[in-house]
This record gives sequence, C-alpha cells and structure tokens, in this order.
Amino acid sequence: MSGTSGARPQETPATSGGPSGAAERAGAEVPRIPAPRVREFPAHSIGGGLALLLGLLGLAAGVALIVAGAAYTSGGTKALLIVGGVLVGLAAFLGMCGLNTVAPGEARVVQLFGRYRGTIRTDGLRWVNPFTSREKISTRVRNHETAVLKVNDAYGNPIELAAVVVWKVEDTAQAMFEVDDFLEFVSTQTEAAVRHIAIEYPYDAHDEEGLSLRGNAEEITEKLAVELHARVEAAGVHIIESRFTHLAYAPEIASAMLQRQQAGAVVAARRQIVDGAVGMVEAALSRLTEQDIVELDSERKAAMVSNLMVVLCGDRAAQPVLNTGTLYQ
Repeated sequence: MSGTSGARPQETPATSGGPSGAAERAGAEVPRIPAPRVREFPAHSIGGGLALLLGLLGLAAGVALIVAGAAYTSGGTKALLIVGGVLVGLAAFLGMCGLNTVAPGEARVVQLFGRYRGTIRTDGLRWVNPFTSREKISTRVRNHETAVLKVNDAYGNPIELAAVVVWKVEDTAQAMFEVDDFLEFVSTQTEAAVRHIAIEYPYDAHDEEGLSLRGNAEEITEKLAVELHARVEAAGVHIIESRFTHLAYAPEIASAMLQRQQAGAVVAARRQIVDGAVGMVEAALSRLTEQDIVELDSERKAAMVSNLMVVLCGDRAAQPVLNTGTLYQ
C-alpha cells in the first residue's frame, strides 16, 4: 500500500457518487453528512538514507569538534570549538528526528503546528520536517463483524441478524480529521445500516414479488453495501464487501414461524399435486374419447373425474370398491 511523492490516483468505487447519490440508489434515508473540509495529498519528504547519513556525519563532526576543543589550552578557542561541536551535534540530532519508518500497508499523517501537511504513503525510511508530528494510520484491509442484533422486520416480527464488513481507509486525512474516531465511527454506522435495512424489508415476503431478507439475499446485500458506503464515505473509508452472516427469527417466535413455513410448504406441495392430477384426468378423458374405448355421458365423466382426483390426491392408498350394478342403481 505504498505511495509516491506525486499525486495519488483516486479510485472510484462502484458505489461512488456521494452520500446523497448512494442513498438514492439504495432507496434509503441516511444522515446528511457535511462535505469534507480536508482531502489527502502527498507530504513533501525525501529518502531517509541520505538524511540518516548526514545526521550521523553531523554527530561525528560535533563529537570531533568537542574533542578538538578539549585539546586546546587557549580559553577562547577551546570554548568556541566546544560550543560549535555541541551546536552541530544538536542540529544533527534534531535533523534525525525527522526520520520515519513506514511499513507497507501503513501511512503517516503529517501535521505542522496543527495544520495538515500531507500524508506519507511511500514505504521505507523517509525524512520530513523534524518540527512536524507524524501520526501512524493503517491502510490495510480490515474486517468488522457486528454482534447479533435483535430488531423488528418490516412486518414487525422480531428477528436476529449479524453482518461482516470488509473495509479499508482510503483517505487518511478524512479518517484522521473528519471524525473523532474512525474505528468507532465505522462500527456504529455499520450497526445503524444493518438495523435500517432490517426494518425496511421483511424476513419472508407474503407476496412473491416483494423483496425479503431471506429470499433476496443478493439484492439486500447490495443495498446494504450502498447504504454503508453513503454512511462512512465522509470518514475516508471504502467499503469493499458487506454480507449478512446470521439471519434468523427470534427464539420467541421461531417455533410459530417454523409452523407457518411448514404450512406454506404443504400448501405449495398440494397445489402442485392438484395441478398434476388435473392434467392426468384431462389426459385420461381425452384418450378415452379419441380412441373410442367407452362412451361416457356427463354424469359418468363427473363420477370418473371424482374417483381419479380422490385416488391421485389422497394421502393413503385407494381402497377399490366394485360396483356389481350400474351407475344409476
């Protein structure tokens, strides 16, 4: 995650466009966050190897001047050399205080007397103004997993859900200066987004065309990612991926909802059985008529349809009854 001294290219995520634009795509209402007052730009720095060498040479020169001054017997020359050696040594030490070690996946936010002076993203040993303060911030990819949250869905049913968010700091200046604590900010906004998505959609939709948390996981996950991006964009954070890791009814209604799901499955199975039975009866009557096997009037067709539907739709094996007379006796 190293940078260069030039302008850092800006990545445009798939869900970019500002908090308001992302909120419109998500169909959700998110807080209107003020525009950032500061943006990241590269800090002026040089290679630390040369600065380290000059600093060591300065320290050595300061020590040499002090030793040489101690060897003189003349008071004026001796004092001048010793004072000069001390000043050279202090200047070299002060210059070496501007050295910074930047590891891959890290950055240094540089401030001079409270003013933001840029960010060092180039890894290795770098040197900046020693009077500046440098705050380390990680730009590595991070995971945040919410606790299991208990909320009410769109139908008012209590449900439990949790989500995991993969994110990284994209703008170190915004992460450092736009929010008080960007780690806590991401955690709080993630929980708020998960709760908001949960109350917007039902766990199971009553109609087939409606979106539901369980039946439309991909669509809901995309809406969650868009809303998360809109909420944390002001902190310079880029959401890489977000996904639900836990989704279930609350324990107090889980048994009742399981019965409802079982009843729905039974109804769907019965509907499919009836549709199949109707098709089989229709095919049987058509073949009897086409091949002229037996001539059936409307009453006998009704009796045959009734018997076939009972046999095909019944849960138990049919018990045949032999009629020794006729249908009309």
